[in-house]
Amino acid sequence: MMSAWRRFRDLDNNRVADNRTPESRSALMARIGAKNTAPEILVRRLLHRLGFRYRLHRKDLPGSPDIVLPGRRRVIFVHGCFWHSHGCKIGRPPKSRPEFWFPKLKRNQERDYENQKKLSADGWSILTVWQCETRDIELLRQRLVDFFGEPNKSDRFFCSVRLLSRESETRGVNN
Repeated sequence: MMSAWRRFRDLDNNRVADNRTPESRSALMARIGAKNTAPEILVRRLLHRLGFRYRLHRKDLPGSPDIVLPGRRRVIFVHGCFWHSHGCKIGRPPKSRPEFWFPKLKRNQERDYENQKKLSADGWSILTVWQCETRDIELLRQRLVDFFGEPNKSDRFFCSVRLLSRESETRGVNN
């Protein structure tokens, strides 16, 4: 077992090491999910309140976009600032183990670019929402409205028809 001082300061490599054991760090990193993150759920709730209906994580599209509006041919990627190297305060690369992190984060950026290029070539419009941008709800709401425009009557009609059909089923109107 590594002593606390050895974990804190790796003298052989002259770098500050992690304050967690490798097993603890691995378990922590494994719990970070790619779907249904807090920023993604926030964007979905805003879209729903605006009257838009969408599909989630379409695997048949490059990059499996987080939110897809097929009728409008628009997709949203909700990126974590760290994992996709945004460059903001949250997205700063770690100082420990740069030989591991830099290639990994660079490959994520390259993959994002490749997927966006494929989607654009197929006629999709793309919006990337960064984790740090979800802090200002009103600004995010305005970005979504600017990207999608106002909801069509058909968007609202679809929503109201579904609600009416559910209400009539529970009241026994169609029976």
